[in-house]
Amino acid sequence: MTDAALPIAKPKITRIQKRVDFLACAKGPHCARGAVLVQARARDESPSETSTIRAGFTATKRIGNAVARNRAKRRLREAARQILPDLAHPGFDYVFIARGGVTTRPWPRLLDDMKSAL
Repeated sequence: MTDAALPIAKPKITRIQKRVDFLACAKGPHCARGAVLVQARARDESPSETSTIRAGFTATKRIGNAVARNRAKRRLREAARQILPDLAHPGFDYVFIARGGVTTRPWPRLLDDMKSAL
């Protein structure tokens, strides 16, 4: 079997759930594109933890009521699930913040926004 035929292992993606991690990520570099803002930071953890990618999702009250915020976060989670394995760096934390229009933005444009922000 040649090396080209071997499947490339995708990094494991986990969720950021602690406020401390969100705040630490907010101090790192960020990029806003269209309906999404992405914050990133490299983690200072053990070598076994550097093979994972952590992602967090948030939406402020500017987005709308609870239903609209939940919809925005669901859309960001699904877009991140599709994009992060190919574009994200293992050992990094990413926070995706929903901006205005994220719930009404066409799906291909939302994916493009996230790709260009990463």
